[in-house]
Amino acid sequence: MVIAPYRTDMSETAVDKIFRALMERIVTGDLPAGEKLRQDHIARDYEVSHVPVREAFLRLEAKGLAKSVPHKGMRVTELEPTEIREVIEMRVALEVLALTHALPRHDDQTLAEVDAARVACDAAHDMITWDRCNRRFHFALLVPCAMPRLLSSIEDLHITAARHLFAYWRDRWVSRPDSDHAALLEAVRAQDLTLACDILRRHLRRVS
Repeated sequence: MVIAPYRTDMSETAVDKIFRALMERIVTGDLPAGEKLRQDHIARDYEVSHVPVREAFLRLEAKGLAKSVPHKGMRVTELEPTEIREVIEMRVALEVLALTHALPRHDDQTLAEVDAARVACDAAHDMITWDRCNRRFHFALLVPCAMPRLLSSIEDLHITAARHLFAYWRDRWVSRPDSDHAALLEAVRAQDLTLACDILRRHLRRVS
């Protein structure tokens, strides 16, 4: 099962909670590259044993956000500036594929979810809120494709792309409506696959 970004509900486990919290701190740069993730401190902060903390660390490692370094413990991974081009092109390929399968499955309810995310994204007054809503928009747009492995890969790319944005664009971010999001939504509503895919490709490459 693919979990939508930032979903929290009553079924969320201690491992889920710790993983999500640490992931967001790494993505936003609150936990910088090279920072040691201290198991004792995290277990105490969340009032849990070391077991869920270790499991959360393993998830971070699987996402490429942390790495176990011999004799140094678990550390936040370094960012490689040159990888962003690869991430963008992978997002283009995979998100266009997902949109191709998702578009004919959209209905009034799913489109309402996309629109709510779009509105929240446009209304965001800080980059952390905007990033959360931006990822929610893209995920809501694609999730009707009902292809869990594809969506999981896309979610991983979203996380990596967001980390780069916070590292290199945070000082230049400004709040503004995203015309691409509005155009994408209208193309999906009109069931115009060619136009929707063209807008999505342009949108994803816009920051490159």
